[in-house]
Amino acid sequence: MKKTKENTDSSINDELLPEYNIDYSKAKRNPYYKKNRTYIELDEEVANYFQSPEQVNNILKAIIKSVRKKPVAV
Repeated sequence: MKKTKENTDSSINDELLPEYNIDYSKAKRNPYYKKNRTYIELDEEVANYFQSPEQVNNILKAIIKSVRKKPVAV
């Protein structure tokens, strides 16, 4: 692309438009943000079975507790 006088003009003002000026003192933290939260996608069939995320978590925690860890063979 060749440089033209139009796009090399040094008189272009790079300032943002007034509507893009943000008053950060009025900004609020996202109320839904929580650290160490991971999202997974469930199959539709599985998702339809449960009525809440708490039910899914309770079942998964029960499965984890029931699984016995085998000693690692060296």
